[in-house]
Amino acid sequence: MAEPILTVEHLIKAYGETPVLDDISFAVKPGEVIVVVGPSGCGKSTLLRCLNGLEPTQSGRVRLGNETVAYGGKNLTQLRQRIGMVFQSYELFPHMTVLDNVLLAPTKVQKRPKAEVQQEAEALLDRVGLLAKKNSYPRELSGGQKQRVAIVRALCMHPEILLFDEVTAALDPEMVREVLDVMLDLAKQGKTMIIVTHEMQFARAIANRVIFLDGGKIVEEAAPAEFFDRPKTERAQRFLRTFTFDAVK
Repeated sequence: MAEPILTVEHLIKAYGETPVLDDISFAVKPGEVIVVVGPSGCGKSTLLRCLNGLEPTQSGRVRLGNETVAYGGKNLTQLRQRIGMVFQSYELFPHMTVLDNVLLAPTKVQKRPKAEVQQEAEALLDRVGLLAKKNSYPRELSGGQKQRVAIVRALCMHPEILLFDEVTAALDPEMVREVLDVMLDLAKQGKTMIIVTHEMQFARAIANRVIFLDGGKIVEEAAPAEFFDRPKTERAQRFLRTFTFDAVK
């Protein structure tokens, strides 16, 4: 049995007196795809930010292998290189070309040879259908194209786990599919991923396990068929009734 690549233990996060995450615990094994779903404001995006050390927590622990990931931790820069994160807002540098955006972190942070990284970057851009756009600037790309560039940028860092925070939320409907197809391809390659999404059909297709958050707590955790077809809690049942599923009435 493979050891977990990421372990979350009794994580508690609050903004002032307002609790956001309340005693969150789960583990992720190599190659596993975890999808986190729940209503807006339930703590999904905050959870991802805590996993990457972008937010301080009040108690609990996040471990990547045997190392603790903590906001302000002395080894945080090195650990973040092992945890890739793709944001809803792309976070591309507008004054840099697509290729330069992708090359920046591997060459400057990881000190890898530019020629080596460029070869890998161009292969990845080709895989997501964007090699012809390598010399374009972000303003010249559609939202779906920008998001695919952001995914390539994360992959070029060779992360052990990828975090996706509502990466299709800002996209027009016709652009959503092209991004989801890239993520499905990553799952088939065995990439370890934690995905926050409102795309329920996609969640069902890609997840090994679904975590349902509400009010900062894990209300339900199950395999996708069990969660979508036979949700155990009344809260999960109500949540799923807001979507269109043949199996959920």
